[in-house]
Amino acid sequence: MSSGTGKLVCVTGASGYIASWLVKLLLQRGYTVNATVRDPRSANGSVCKPLSVHGYDPKKVEHLRSLDGAKERLHLFPANLLEEGSFDAAVEGCEGVFHTASPFYHDVKDPQVELLDPAVKGTVNVLNACAKASSIKRVVLTSSMAAVSYNGKPLTPEVVVDESWFSDPHFCRESKMWYVLSKTLAEEAAWKFVTEKGMDMVTINPAMVIGPLLQPTLNTSAAAIAKLFNGAESYYNMTFGWVNVKDVATAHILALEVPSASGRYCLVETVAHYSVIVKTLKELYPNATLPEKCADDNPLRPQYEVSKTKTRGLGIDYIPLKTSLKETVESLKEKRFISI
Repeated sequence: MSSGTGKLVCVTGASGYIASWLVKLLLQRGYTVNATVRDPRSANGSVCKPLSVHGYDPKKVEHLRSLDGAKERLHLFPANLLEEGSFDAAVEGCEGVFHTASPFYHDVKDPQVELLDPAVKGTVNVLNACAKASSIKRVVLTSSMAAVSYNGKPLTPEVVVDESWFSDPHFCRESKMWYVLSKTLAEEAAWKFVTEKGMDMVTINPAMVIGPLLQPTLNTSAAAIAKLFNGAESYYNMTFGWVNVKDVATAHILALEVPSASGRYCLVETVAHYSVIVKTLKELYPNATLPEKCADDNPLRPQYEVSKTKTRGLGIDYIPLKTSLKETVESLKEKRFISI
């Protein structure tokens, strides 16, 4: 990897799980980072100067401010996904933009308002800001395996999912998979936009992201592990890809720095059923109380494969699942989200 010394980049949604790690690694590599955080004060574009120490809820940004290099090279900007023009100031003069901001949660009352609009309109808003800034050489979009794997084809052991797969919005809508739909539509809108504008974009499509938390709040994917220690009586009958947050952040940086990087990158270290996750956690923490049974009596969802060829070509050397699980649990313990 080359050094980022003297280079300016922007990270949207910087206080989030993946983005916090991305900011940390960028600062480590010498980059100056314009980081956007949701503006709690207004949604009318009246504020677009960097936030002062007193201008933002310190709890949400303290973990960013305390990073090595943050004092000298981290600038916080208020921005709202649904507010046109609110990202203009943050991307101005940058040579790379990482768009990670997008809501991720499951308990949704109004999918359009809570997930679809912020994901799709927010992505187009950020890309619009990038289109105005002639300094930008490449945009790296945080997409998801959610935008890859859900097309109605059964995921069985002989199936190998790769970057050529796209989730089917009709299938997602009919199945009421609102988060999956939000990521699918957002990535679709992004490719359409950059193709029309002739912009250079790379997408990173991680599976279930685990590993240590930098931010003070419990994010959705780490919460899935915390739940297993916090009295869950059963585990889901689900099979997912899993990947370490540090690998995801590194992949974003490589996607900017490697000139030949292009298209999409599926980031999955291991595909594993929840039963395998619980079994591994029992090996790591034999005294912990973990669920013994599956949530239903159906056959366990089968394993499938996700191709690593393209991400290996980018230079990703994956952290193994067992290490990622241990790092997640130790971090959850340290932050008091679980007690074992």
